[in-house]
Amino acid sequence: MVSYFTVVAAALCGAFLSFFCGFGLGTLLLPAFMLFFPAQAAIAATAVVHMANNVFKLFLVGKHAHWPTIKTFGTLSVVGALTGAWLLGRIAHLDVTLPYQLGSFAFETNVIRIIIALIILTFAWLEISPAIDRLALPKGLMPLGGLISGFFGGLSGHQGALRSAFLMRSGLSKDAFMGTRVVCACLVDVSRISVYATEIASGWSSMNSGLLLVAVLAAFTGAWQGNKWVKKTELQLLNKIIAIALIVFAIAFGGGWI
Repeated sequence: MVSYFTVVAAALCGAFLSFFCGFGLGTLLLPAFMLFFPAQAAIAATAVVHMANNVFKLFLVGKHAHWPTIKTFGTLSVVGALTGAWLLGRIAHLDVTLPYQLGSFAFETNVIRIIIALIILTFAWLEISPAIDRLALPKGLMPLGGLISGFFGGLSGHQGALRSAFLMRSGLSKDAFMGTRVVCACLVDVSRISVYATEIASGWSSMNSGLLLVAVLAAFTGAWQGNKWVKKTELQLLNKIIAIALIVFAIAFGGGWI
């Protein structure tokens, strides 16, 4: 019961937040799934929920997408996503245990835990730091932005912060920005799920399909509410609280404490 509550809360809040800042669902849902699934299975499960939620948002705002931007930014996002998802498969098979001690307590971690923890820490910092809002990114870097955001989407599912950082400097209207962001997110999700397909199929029995379905429905609810309140709600303080919680989780997970 605790697992359902944790995942539902993460999916509901994450999908709601994603309508405001372009990221949040993967950032919150990945740590929640990691409490119950192995790291690679958790990333794959998060990708399934993320994709279903983005398809739902596509029906809500996709009609406003700016297709010339998608042609460049979105296409390279796909290339980056395929590369990141492939790299995840290579990293996940590295069985490198790293034992260490803190005082009289013995712990152990591994390479995949450390890498994922560092990625979560990086994107938690992006959420909490005002520096991301001051970035003056030239339009010439848009293709590179697609490649980089897609790569991290394939590697860990964390992609929205970088995507928003680049697209916000593209000169698009608010509606076009939101629609383009959702279409690009869908392209990345389709790409990485195609690479994760083997892991999803082989680990489906251990994933708990009921928990996955509940997460999808919770994400739909959060997205619907987010679209409804996107012009009414200020969530800067809430984003900072979430980022601090993610930093704590990343340190604990990377250190092998949980």
